[in-house]
This record gives sequence, structure tokens and C-alpha cells, in this order.
Amino acid sequence: MLVVRPARPADLPALERLAGSATPRLTNLPAHRDRLEERITRSQRAFSREVEFPGDEHYTFVLEDRERGEVVGTATIRAQAGANEAYYTYRQETLIHASQQLNVRREVQTLSLSHEVSEATLLCALSLDPRYQGTSAMSLLRRARLMFIAQYPERFAEILAVAFPGYLDGDGESPFWNSVGRHFFVRGYQEMNHIAGVRSKSFIAEVMPQFPLYLPLLTPQARAAIGREHPDHEPALEEMLAEGFVRSRHVDIFDAGPVVKAERTHLESFRRAAWHPVRVRPAHTLPDAEPAMIANQQLGDFRCVVARYALSPTGQLMLSPEHAEILGVEEGRAVLAAPLALPAAIDALDEGEL
Repeated sequence: MLVVRPARPADLPALERLAGSATPRLTNLPAHRDRLEERITRSQRAFSREVEFPGDEHYTFVLEDRERGEVVGTATIRAQAGANEAYYTYRQETLIHASQQLNVRREVQTLSLSHEVSEATLLCALSLDPRYQGTSAMSLLRRARLMFIAQYPERFAEILAVAFPGYLDGDGESPFWNSVGRHFFVRGYQEMNHIAGVRSKSFIAEVMPQFPLYLPLLTPQARAAIGREHPDHEPALEEMLAEGFVRSRHVDIFDAGPVVKAERTHLESFRRAAWHPVRVRPAHTLPDAEPAMIANQQLGDFRCVVARYALSPTGQLMLSPEHAEILGVEEGRAVLAAPLALPAAIDALDEGEL
């Protein structure tokens, strides 16, 4: 039985293991004990705080396998990406250079430093034990955060964003970093990845050139990496696009990985979620039904599991005693349910850009 819940101090060793096994290593999930301990403390504070609008809250969740008795995944929500310091990205733009005398008109692609994403809520720091890759655990961990946001909308921004790790070559190096950042820091990608994880990425923006980067001046390898996700994260990106996120003009300032954005009310998990009162019945008597994410409505004791979306004729959600116990709900209490399966494609994904 898998359940998503808030992280607690006892989860620290598991978070260290998950941070160390993330591919590639994530700057927002550093394998650094003190930083991870601070993250758990900060998360507990956020879950216990009364919040009327998004600020510097970080909500860290873990995926627990109850049968194994171990934490096998983690993911975080940053209520406001740039609450304490600007969240920098590169924005892809087009400049027109023209001369009537020479009869020349050229459109040139550029990257400009931007902090527009600072106001968005950021879904980040996701790592899953390799044993669970390719299973429903991936969707549960990734999308349980949306079930939490749906219940407490005042705590989060209208726009949600996800920054995906960028493309690395066969040597684990970032072609984009080697063509841009290395000229200003004289350090390799892996070393900078570690430094950025222990500190933050803001210092990179402070040293990087403030003027637009002209793409024709970058290496072909660097240009090809812009907006390209790490191969290990292709399934995650596909699921987020199916959820309703769209590719934005923004890319990471570190490795040029893609940033996807969406208005939260347009997402499938929000549009298809519904509240149902609980009806507890023995597991063997429950009818066959499609799996769904089921979440309780308890802030500090938030729980989200995968169970069958089995409804009674009167609209009650029928749960087994085991699921009801894990969720901490009694018969008659309401839970939020959303189908686990997403549409294979969303119509008009490219209708404008956020």
C-alpha cells in the first residue's frame, strides 16, 4: 500500500538516499544532510501555519510503502518560487535586426534573464526509488501535490510551474553550461550543480551576463540543448503535458532545461476532481472500478492513496477499511477523488503561451 504524506524528521535518512540516487542530481534536492534537515523543519512549519496567501512556504511530501515500511519517494511544493529571492530563468525571445540601406532583415533568437516565474508556485524536488519507476507510484507522487493544492488554493498561486532537468551528454556534462556559464565561473557542470544545491541558483544569475545571449554565438550543442529535458525525465514531462501544462518560453539558467506552466484550474486533476462522502465496505465486496487518487482533507495529516473509484448509487465513494484507516476518515466524511489515468493527449496544447 502506497501513501503520500508530509515529511517528518524520521524520514531524513530516506531523503538523503533519494537525493543521492536522483538522476541527474537535483539542485533543489541536494544530498546534504543539514539542508535536508532544514527542509523537513521548514515543511513542518508550513503545514502548521495559518496561511491566507502564498509566501515562502515549502511543503515536502514523501511516498511511503506501508508494506515495506520504507519511504521510496519525495516531492516538494514551493508556494511562491521567488518569495525570498528572485527565481531566475532564461526567456527565449526573438530580436529583429534590419537595415533599409542594406536591404537586410534578420530575426535572431536570444535568451534574456527573467524573473517572471518568481510569482508562480513551483512543483519541484521529485525523486523516486528506481524500483518504482514505471508504476502508478510515479503518478501518485507527482500528482498528489495537485490534490493538496486543490484543497488549499489560498496557499498557492494561480500559475503553477515545473522546471525539468536539462539535457546532459554522455559524460554527464551540460552542453549549455559549457557554452555559457563556464566562461564566467570557470567550473564544470557537476561541481556547480553541487554548489547550487547546497546554496541556491540565485548567485548564478548575479554573475551571468545581464545582456541577451545571442543563440548564433553559442555552440551547436548548446543551442540543441535549450528547452530539451534530460532523457530520464521524458515520461514525467509527457505526463505533465497530458495533465494540462504547456511548454513556456522559459528555460533553466543552469542547464537550459524546459519550464512548463499552467493555470491550475485548467489542469485535469482540478477539472476532474470531486468530493464524495465515504462509505466503508469490505474490500472483497467493492465493485471493479478504475483507480483514482483519493485524498483526505486534513492539512497537517494530509494523505493521498490510490484506490478504486467505486461509487454507490447515491454517490458515496466506497473504500475498504484499510484505505479508510490510512486516510484517517470515517464513514460519512468527505474525501477528494480524481481519476489516476490522464487523457492520452490534451487538445490544443499550444494555444498560446503562459
